[in-house]
Amino acid sequence: MSVVLWENLTWPEVPEVLARCGGAVLWPFGATEQHGPHLGLGTDTIIARSVCEAASARTGVPMFPPLPIGLSSGHSRKWPGTVSLTPQSLIAVVTEIGGWLHEAANVRRLILVNAHVTNFAPLRCALEVLRDKYHNLLVALWPTADLSSEVRAAFYADGSDWHANDAETSLMLYLHPAAVRPECIQDDPDRTGGHHFACRVDQTSTNGSTGSPSLASAEKGAALFALMVEALTVRLREATELKLPLSAEPKNEL
Repeated sequence: MSVVLWENLTWPEVPEVLARCGGAVLWPFGATEQHGPHLGLGTDTIIARSVCEAASARTGVPMFPPLPIGLSSGHSRKWPGTVSLTPQSLIAVVTEIGGWLHEAANVRRLILVNAHVTNFAPLRCALEVLRDKYHNLLVALWPTADLSSEVRAAFYADGSDWHANDAETSLMLYLHPAAVRPECIQDDPDRTGGHHFACRVDQTSTNGSTGSPSLASAEKGAALFALMVEALTVRLREATELKLPLSAEPKNEL
């Protein structure tokens, strides 16, 4: 099966494609932000897009175009290249587009696949807005680093506040080596342990990365990517066949 890209569908094909997968759509979320001196600004978007494309090809669930700008203000303006939306803007974009997908295309299961950690809070807020407004729309939010216990262990192996680390660098060496500068890799330890505050990256990292990217390899990236695709595929198949425990029209009871 080939990847099903939303932008390649014609309008008569949209209902047909959705009917085959329970009305589900995959929507990848990334960022445009610094990833240390050795990784490209589009790292998160590339990872999100790649894993969703692979899962779409396995399941037939269409993939909506990735959102390449997220909430990256925590990376500060110290390192050139970072671009960020505000939390409010990201919430608004997702809820407005989600509404269009639901009302104009009859999407019934919207799967938000997020590869940038600090997108999570506004995406969760958008989920709450969508499920409050549209009672027959199911919304899920799945971080790529938490698709399974094995995937999580790989991402968090060299720091709890990882960024441009072994896992991300390995994935990029496998998926998009043109965006990797191996000669510029610099390890930088996680300095967030014991802190009570959400610090900016420029307050905890000397070069924008956190972890041990020097341990990375394309072989490790290939193995990790396979785990991510398998986990996302399993989740998608479950989600497209999901029957809710209870089904009822919303009521306003006095």
